[in-house]
Amino acid sequence: MDEKCNGLILRLVPFRDTSLIVHWLTPGFGRLVTIAKGAKRPKSPFRGRLDLLFEADFVFRRSRRSDMHTLTETAPTNTHREVRDDIDKLRLMAYATRFIEQTTEPENQLFGVHAILTTLLDHLAEFKTRPALVYALEMKLLNELGLAPALNDSRLDDPVVDLMEQLSVRGWERVSELRPGKQQIRVMKDFLHGFLIYHLGKFPKGRTALLGN
Repeated sequence: MDEKCNGLILRLVPFRDTSLIVHWLTPGFGRLVTIAKGAKRPKSPFRGRLDLLFEADFVFRRSRRSDMHTLTETAPTNTHREVRDDIDKLRLMAYATRFIEQTTEPENQLFGVHAILTTLLDHLAEFKTRPALVYALEMKLLNELGLAPALNDSRLDDPVVDLMEQLSVRGWERVSELRPGKQQIRVMKDFLHGFLIYHLGKFPKGRTALLGN
């Protein structure tokens, strides 16, 4: 039976000589893996319709034997070209992808997570990336996944607690309106670094490159 949904392509992996494995983030099905058979052939109906960070309406046929399903149709709705052509924006989205893969199970609903990433992509279409977006991304995802730190029970000063709370609830554009001091940023960075390592085992690859030493 074929199923329809909309999703964001998080990862593409070549499979044999002619096919592609497509990792999707969808609202209702969560992280979903499909195989696009023959996608690399010159006359494939998938030609030009599958690329990193494409949003698309797609149809897949569910497998009875594995978690890899068969992609049968796809129609891109947004290619996010402005993001895919910018290495810094791609690094931020790659970090977001690793974060989600490390903290979620496949095929569980992820409505909020999907909304966080798609709205971030819309923001990055017009604005440059910056460290504040990394912290805001972490706080928003931790809150959505039920992993948020208990800030009021921590030893953090009130200004740092307020900063982190604001990052978790403000829209992407309003994040830039925050004006924390260097000390607040350092304390928040170190706190989140330790929190992610303690609760996730390690922080997802790419954080250091985004934030610097």
